[in-house]
Amino acid sequence: MDSLLNQNRPPAFCPGCTHEKIVRTLDRTFQNMGLSGNRISIVSDIGCSGLFDTFFHTHAFHGLHGRALTYAAGIKMARPELTVIAVMGDGGMGIGGAHLLAACRRNLDITLLILNNFNFGMTGGQFSATTPSDAVVGSGFLNRLETPMDICAVARAAGAPYAVQCSGYQPDLDRELEKAIRFPGFSIVDICGICTGRYVRKNRLTPERIDEIVKPSTPEYAGTLSDAPRKEYSHHYQELSRNLLPAEEPIGISPMFAPIRNTRQEIVILGSAGQRILTAGEILCLAGITSGLHATQKNEYNITVLTGPSISELILSPDNIDYTGIENPSVIIALAPEGVERRQTLFQNATPDTIIIHERNLAIPPHQATAIPMDCKGKGIKQQDRALAALGVLAGMNRVISMEMLQKAIELRFTEPIRTKSIHLIRDMV
Repeated sequence: MDSLLNQNRPPAFCPGCTHEKIVRTLDRTFQNMGLSGNRISIVSDIGCSGLFDTFFHTHAFHGLHGRALTYAAGIKMARPELTVIAVMGDGGMGIGGAHLLAACRRNLDITLLILNNFNFGMTGGQFSATTPSDAVVGSGFLNRLETPMDICAVARAAGAPYAVQCSGYQPDLDRELEKAIRFPGFSIVDICGICTGRYVRKNRLTPERIDEIVKPSTPEYAGTLSDAPRKEYSHHYQELSRNLLPAEEPIGISPMFAPIRNTRQEIVILGSAGQRILTAGEILCLAGITSGLHATQKNEYNITVLTGPSISELILSPDNIDYTGIENPSVIIALAPEGVERRQTLFQNATPDTIIIHERNLAIPPHQATAIPMDCKGKGIKQQDRALAALGVLAGMNRVISMEMLQKAIELRFTEPIRTKSIHLIRDMV
């Protein structure tokens, strides 16, 4: 098997850096396994380890610092036949610690190589999650405040099925890498090495010292961490999803009505949680689509979900909608003070051509628009039905949508008995 190293981009590290040894060892591992470049995806992030993807003739993805495992997971799920290798430094591992924990729990068939040289070597030698507390680094005394992370111990606690700590100098590193890559699940290889550009300038660290660091943990972290192997994530996913019903296809809507207006119409519904504002916005969009219009819906609701504002901003247009912002709405539907307070400037920007449909007893800011009050409380309309009732008023005016368009949207959105009840509600508002 030929080398997969990129002859046009040979490894470029500081003289004596362990990373170059690992690059060449990984290449030898691929050759030993008979893997061709089109069967491998190397995923990296930022830092010296982030250069790995450029040194090999394989599929590659280069992403944000600490996020290599997230991209690797997506690649493995989309292309399960690929051998996916994620490469991170100890810096990226610390930054993306939550992703490491998730990968340990998930057990997707990815091999993570952590190039652990005990500091942020590329950016100045600052301390990382694995820097010894007594080391002298480029971030002052900060590493003395923290205990260095034992990567394999953390991985085991998080449920990783396979973790091993190695020296970048050990002669059988290629065999350790091969065992990890062949393991049918998530595997971690914590490879300790030397940063000659930064770390060893102020700290004594040699291959022999790295052997001393690695050997005490070797019996405990020598590969498989559990006698009861777990199912690999993608295979288990396929197993559980195999008998599920396929997802329904999106509703196909062909134009069946003439549009009321051939100009862009901007509608804002202002209410509160529980008034089904977002559902009403969806129905309005469906009504517009039945006349061949383009539609967008942008929603806002309070983080507490059950309290606070609920707002839906809708645009219906005969042309493509490139910008979804609304500053001068054609219609404002105001149903509750929470939503009104969040969009007071819309009332200030309203013109005499703007229509405001509002609950009769609701205080609204000064405006120049045409106001149409609704007496929902007097008609006994429940809070959750008032947004739909307002659409009935709007349709009855034949301003943005027609009653036929609204009724068809309700038929598309609801099943019985809600469908019939909703149609009676909008007709009663005319």
